[in-house]
Amino acid sequence: MRALKKQFTHNLALLFLGGLLAAGPASAVSDLEAQEGFARARAKTQQKDIDHSAHQNPVDQSMEFHGVFYGYLPCNDCAGVKTTLSLQQKNNYLMVTQPARESSREYYERGKYRWDDQNRTVVLTPKKGGTSTRRYHIEDEGTLIQLNDDGIRMDRHVLQRSDTVKSREVHIH
Repeated sequence: MRALKKQFTHNLALLFLGGLLAAGPASAVSDLEAQEGFARARAKTQQKDIDHSAHQNPVDQSMEFHGVFYGYLPCNDCAGVKTTLSLQQKNNYLMVTQPARESSREYYERGKYRWDDQNRTVVLTPKKGGTSTRRYHIEDEGTLIQLNDDGIRMDRHVLQRSDTVKSREVHIH
């Protein structure tokens, strides 16, 4: 009987110790979560009138204007120029043009673009060997109208965002 009682006491102690170990981390995590919650609540009540805009990250408007724009632009010595402009991340662009002639090839221009929110323009600057800087007026989220060197809109030079128009011609690569 003594041996049985000793075995029972030993098993009861192990069971109790196992229960404490299993409950310990769970209660520690919940205590930690409670402390963090109290700290957040205290910070909210103490910082109601503080302006946080000075240390918030500003939103780069150009990041919201990514996309592919296309159009069929007029040409002096051909039926037109099929144009695709891709405004990519990190302010990179790719413009692909193809004059409408027999066996005409595609021309590629890569470069950087910048967003001019005040004048509502996108300014394209080619990396190398391209033409001079191009400017497009942002008519709305889906339309770009090219500007000439004097800043006057060239109404026949329009590029439409590919996801805003139902039918479209695009370059296939």
